[in-house]
Amino acid sequence: MTARMIRPSTTTGSGALWVKALFNAVAFFAVFLTVLPWFHRAIGVALPLPFAASRVVSVALFVTAVLVWLWCLLAFVRQGRGTPFPLDAPRHLVTTGPYAIMRNPIMTAEIAITWAEALYFGSLGVLLYAVLVSVLAHVVVVKVEEPELCARMGEAYSEYCARVPRWLPRLTRRPSSARTAER
Repeated sequence: MTARMIRPSTTTGSGALWVKALFNAVAFFAVFLTVLPWFHRAIGVALPLPFAASRVVSVALFVTAVLVWLWCLLAFVRQGRGTPFPLDAPRHLVTTGPYAIMRNPIMTAEIAITWAEALYFGSLGVLLYAVLVSVLAHVVVVKVEEPELCARMGEAYSEYCARVPRWLPRLTRRPSSARTAER
């Protein structure tokens, strides 16, 4: 079932990959980060957040997440030779850049954007949307993406999973004895 949900890209030209990746970005941001949160904002229950602090934190989180997302997009196109779109997924395992410190930086960035929106709008509806997106993202990664990558990338992906955490970045290098023991 996952083989039909995620397929490696067959696009060979870098220009075409960039067009597809940018189309994916526009579609994703338009639907999941603009339209859907606005619908959930209709619940109309405000969260008791300090206005100035929540705005500053939300804008910083949003900008950081977008920059990480763009860095991931660059890695997908240049190294993976694919896009974030599941039917045009990278052909090669990407383990550099943000992928060197966590396995799912693009999805983490997308989740962070929804949380930034929840903070910015101070809306219970958008907060519930952020919780739902977070839970669904975890389920999709664990039940669909990881089994598919394991089947497609084999031992290289298994080794990558053993040394790089799924969601929270590892900001320090592992001791050389731990790296040696993994091999």
